[in-house]
Amino acid sequence: MREHPGTPLARELHAHRAGDAAHRHELTGRNPKVLAAAAGLTLVFAAVEAFAGLVSNSLALISDAGHMLTDSASLVFALLAQFIARRPPSPKNSFGLGRAEALAAFINALAMLVLIGWIAYEAFVRLREPLPVQGQTVFVVAAIGLAINLAVAWLLSQDKNSVNTRAALVHVMGDLLGSVAAIAAGVVIYFTGWLPADPLLSIAVSLLLLKSTIGILRESYHFLMEGVPRHIDYLQVGSDLAAVEGVRSVHDLHVWEMTPGEPALIGHVEIGDLQRWPEILRDIRHVLLTRHHIDHVTLQPELPRMVEGE
Repeated sequence: MREHPGTPLARELHAHRAGDAAHRHELTGRNPKVLAAAAGLTLVFAAVEAFAGLVSNSLALISDAGHMLTDSASLVFALLAQFIARRPPSPKNSFGLGRAEALAAFINALAMLVLIGWIAYEAFVRLREPLPVQGQTVFVVAAIGLAINLAVAWLLSQDKNSVNTRAALVHVMGDLLGSVAAIAAGVVIYFTGWLPADPLLSIAVSLLLLKSTIGILRESYHFLMEGVPRHIDYLQVGSDLAAVEGVRSVHDLHVWEMTPGEPALIGHVEIGDLQRWPEILRDIRHVLLTRHHIDHVTLQPELPRMVEGE
């Protein structure tokens, strides 16, 4: 039997009643206008900077334009992920689509790694065979790019709760650093004529970005693989549950995040008296919420199993 998400049965199955978790499985509190404005600004200036980089023969400008182009793509992808993540649960996706944001962050970080590799390779080639660069053009265009990147970074910094937006922000910070490097390269080349400044600064920016990019990859991968949230001590959760009065033991315990910042827990609890289960469950929920900030809890009570021979 196939049910449409809006049918009474589907709404009933996804409903949260009194005493259930407050989390509703769809992401709220995101502002798509922030990502849309950032994507528009970035895309327009990427085209301008790419043209200027080709005219001036500057790797620093071309690499920064490449950063901005991938940024605009990542911002559009992040925006799409936000819209997908805001959709409510359905019969096919009972937890909602909140993981779309983490998936977008993971893909954006992979794209950034590829771009860093290309820039590093191109820079080493230019170190061996330097090409003439128009320092003044590089300086002027990079200065404008710096202003654009600062505006975009400020827009994205307004949404601190989304790993997806933070992944996009890493891209933009790469642009910002790239603009600073291009400005420095333009100044050095204009006043001294030292051409290696252009590829050397491009390598420096790539190395600075590598750490942030790997951090986003680890965070999004950990989330997609349903790892225990980093702020939660799994062993301590087990100890706290076992210490609740009336609980004999805890097993088959799992903790993960359904959507970023919304942990969930399932497990089996062995108790001596099933009639006390409502009271024990109330105490368990209080411990999990106050000590570990876990609101979405599903536990199965069990009586002690008889050991063979008893």
